[in-house]
Amino acid sequence: MRRLLLPLTLLLLACTGTTGDPPEVHATCVVARIVDGDTFTCRGGRRVRLLLIDTPELSQGRIGTEAARVLHRLAPPGTTLGLEYDVQRRDQYDRTLAYAWKENRTMVNEGLLSAGVAEVAVYPPNVKYVERFRELRDRAKAKRVGLWATDAFECAPRDYRARRC
Repeated sequence: MRRLLLPLTLLLLACTGTTGDPPEVHATCVVARIVDGDTFTCRGGRRVRLLLIDTPELSQGRIGTEAARVLHRLAPPGTTLGLEYDVQRRDQYDRTLAYAWKENRTMVNEGLLSAGVAEVAVYPPNVKYVERFRELRDRAKAKRVGLWATDAFECAPRDYRARRC
């Protein structure tokens, strides 16, 4: 039965998408563990870093915990995700870089932006959905959704990691 579900999941993901265009699912992942707000581990050990977003670090306290909680809600352990790659497939930490698609045709990356717990982070050449992501971020920010209702992003996650704030 499990062997049958995986191809059906890939077929479903390959034939649908949130914009009407089908995502290009290259692999699947069953979530084993949420690492933080933008990273998770798949069964088998693969670490996946979600593309084009950045969330507060766990070491930032409540705001980092909130981002991880939202990712856990969107893709709890046991969830099967389709992984769509962009140009660059791995980062310097050997994590897989991907857009993660749920069986219901929603993208986890977009869910984090819409929930107001992620900022857009552009690292060319991976820019496939950058304009779409900026629109989602801008909507969440304008509506003061999630962490945008606080001063959480006054110190961007990237600046926090670089100890600039």
